[in-house]
Amino acid sequence: YYQEARPEISDLEYDQLLKRLVELEAKYPALRSPDSPTQKVGGAPIDAFQTIAHRVPMLSIDNVYNEAELVEFGQRVAKLAEGKELAYIVEYKVDGVALSLIYENGLLTTGVTRGDGRTGDDVTHNARTLKGVPLRLAGENIPPLVEVRGEAYISNTDFAKLRLAQIDAGEDPFKNSRNATAGAIKLLDPKECAKRHVAFFAHSVGALEGRAFETHSQFLEQLKTWRIPTVPGTTSQPSFAAATAFTQTLMEDLHTLDFEVDGIVLKVDDLRARAELGVTSKSPRWAIAFKWEKYEAETRLSAIETGVGKTGTVTPVAILEPVEIAGTTVSRASLHNLDEINRLGVQIGDWVVVEKAGKIIPHVVRVNLERRTGDETPYLFPTACPECQATLERDEGGVYIRCPNLACPAQLRERLRFFASRAAMDVEGLGTKLIEQLTEAGLVQSFGDLYRLSARRDELLKLERLGAKSIDNLLAGIEASKLQPLWRLLAALNIRHVGRGTSQALAKRFGTLAAIAAATEEVLASVEDIGPISASSIAAFFQSAYGQELVADLGQLGLNFGHEADAQTESVAGVLTGKALVVTGTLVRYSREEIQELIVQHGGKAGSSVSKKTSYVVVGSDAGSKRDKAVELGIPILTEEEFLQLIGVA
Repeated sequence: YYQEARPEISDLEYDQLLKRLVELEAKYPALRSPDSPTQKVGGAPIDAFQTIAHRVPMLSIDNVYNEAELVEFGQRVAKLAEGKELAYIVEYKVDGVALSLIYENGLLTTGVTRGDGRTGDDVTHNARTLKGVPLRLAGENIPPLVEVRGEAYISNTDFAKLRLAQIDAGEDPFKNSRNATAGAIKLLDPKECAKRHVAFFAHSVGALEGRAFETHSQFLEQLKTWRIPTVPGTTSQPSFAAATAFTQTLMEDLHTLDFEVDGIVLKVDDLRARAELGVTSKSPRWAIAFKWEKYEAETRLSAIETGVGKTGTVTPVAILEPVEIAGTTVSRASLHNLDEINRLGVQIGDWVVVEKAGKIIPHVVRVNLERRTGDETPYLFPTACPECQATLERDEGGVYIRCPNLACPAQLRERLRFFASRAAMDVEGLGTKLIEQLTEAGLVQSFGDLYRLSARRDELLKLERLGAKSIDNLLAGIEASKLQPLWRLLAALNIRHVGRGTSQALAKRFGTLAAIAAATEEVLASVEDIGPISASSIAAFFQSAYGQELVADLGQLGLNFGHEADAQTESVAGVLTGKALVVTGTLVRYSREEIQELIVQHGGKAGSSVSKKTSYVVVGSDAGSKRDKAVELGIPILTEEEFLQLIGVA
């Protein structure tokens, strides 16, 4: 009921049972145990805090604020580790209050704050009230002593309710959840702390006796068996490069969290390697916090609209009264899916807090319940597609709701838009407005119809704001796209879980579309950079009637399906073989993506950050920090023209 928030009985039944337990313990005090539910909030107020020395210093983690500094940290660790590749733990940095919980023979005996890192305040009376903190460890293999370190926090949902209760009581509401948490932990009366619904996430180990772990990952798994909650989304990555790449995934998932985050922590997984790397006087050398500035504002949500994506996903979008955040005006924010709307409890007319973390895409953090007037309207997610009225279907075991109709006009427009985009077939002259005209006029109902437009020139001339010259340019752009490389066609086909990188890996490995279509799921999964989910999706697409008909149609129209001779079992050789290049700034002749493609075609590797391993940095105008980093490290800088001369492109 209390730790997992999954009650099997009503609140009334729970309260009656708890009351009965209190009565029994009062009658038979010898039977009262330290892990009794009554002890969660049953302690008496304390007179003052006592100071406790940490068995193991409770150090803070160094911070970095940009990718270049993050790379420098990785390089320092690699140098100290003498080139040994290390796995890394990647986790959200919860914006809470650092707390240490000490269990002796499985029982929670002490809770202590970080303090100055050497000593902290004894807050055991309040630690026992925290949501998610067991008073007795579950399971087996419990050591005589284990110190579990983590963050105390108040969820966004509970914080909104707490502010509302304060306003109803005529009090000034808390400004942020971290301050409310810090204040709760330092209250003298545990019953008052319990009212704030402070929770806990574990993220590390302090003192430990009678057990040993080889990796931090193993310790986290053990915590789960002991029923101690760990930070959601935490994962182990095999290398620093993989860990830094995974930070982007965590940032994209920020909207799913019901707690405040102010960064992402990367730390070496191997505990022996940590010991060898050591610590400074203030922080460990094996961990870093990649932090960002948080920008937020409050505005009213005036409506919720839905849009249909190229895979049929129906996405709700919050329509906001325009508000400035981090120098830009925000009037829309994705609400992602129905589960997100339910989690937030948002209604039309609500005042909401909108955040941009690190200046990325804005998202709604929470509802300001205290500003509700009663005039708000609950939002009802549609049951039919807003475009074609097909009955919507929810992904099995997933959170997304989709329109199953492949002929849905909205899906068609989005698929065509992506097909023609620079990320796919790069069709010159085919923009969003024109795609809407072509589909509304019934001239284009499939990818293949684009290549049949040359035979319908007279009908194109009847469209508004489309003159003869524009039509000729459009038809020329469509015809030219037939020669695009195979990987671009693969990306354009709109196969789920297949983007640029996967498309390039497939084209490189198999050479032809026919070979890819004939490959089994097992063979596909064996290709570097292609996982089982992508492999399953690719196989399903080419085995489906829709996929087979689409491929046959495009084949008859003469698109480039690749050549057997293009299949490569080894890396391509070229003038850039073994070299890593980074592209930055605004270019003239080519887009940044096109330059990166040329790098790969000539044997090089296109990177995203500058390090000592970078061979060249290709710069355009407004190059910024990456150019400065190259100068600092003495890395050769090439203009766009110099790069093209290097690879022999006139």
